[in-house]
Amino acid sequence: MGASQSISETSIHEFTVKDARGKDVNLNAYRGKVLLVVNVASKCAFADSNYTELTQLYSTYKRRGLEILAFPCNQFLKKEPGTSQEAQEFACTRYQAEYPIFGKIRVNGSDTAPVYKFLKRQKSGCLGSRIKWNFTKFLVDEEGHVIARYSPTTKPFAIENDIKKALRVA
Repeated sequence: MGASQSISETSIHEFTVKDARGKDVNLNAYRGKVLLVVNVASKCAFADSNYTELTQLYSTYKRRGLEILAFPCNQFLKKEPGTSQEAQEFACTRYQAEYPIFGKIRVNGSDTAPVYKFLKRQKSGCLGSRIKWNFTKFLVDEEGHVIARYSPTTKPFAIENDIKKALRVA
């Protein structure tokens, strides 16, 4: 996430992010996978339904090439107040999340994480490029291009057909 990363990248696979322990993760490791990228928050009213459905979707489709990338974010009414590791522990303990929970990031403003600058540039929403709230979702194809963006109120099960189509199992 260094200064050398502009938003000129053409694929999500060109980014490096931090895991919950602060170690670099090159998103090129997910090349060839369909990704569902979500900004998450454990204290958000949407947390229970989203984490439950994300975990079920991951269990159903991980063998077919789906990866869920969860990025904790504390920008919306401070709904993710703990550390990155606490956010990871919450998701993995309470919801048995087996998908990666990365380090906390910012999704709006001047210090937006580069990967989110890329996602928002690829697909804007009802507020333009700004992320409206926790649990905004981006569906990304195997080549790292954003296929679709979903609002926080769109539950994960509501996009299952889009996931299946991206995985070519529909």
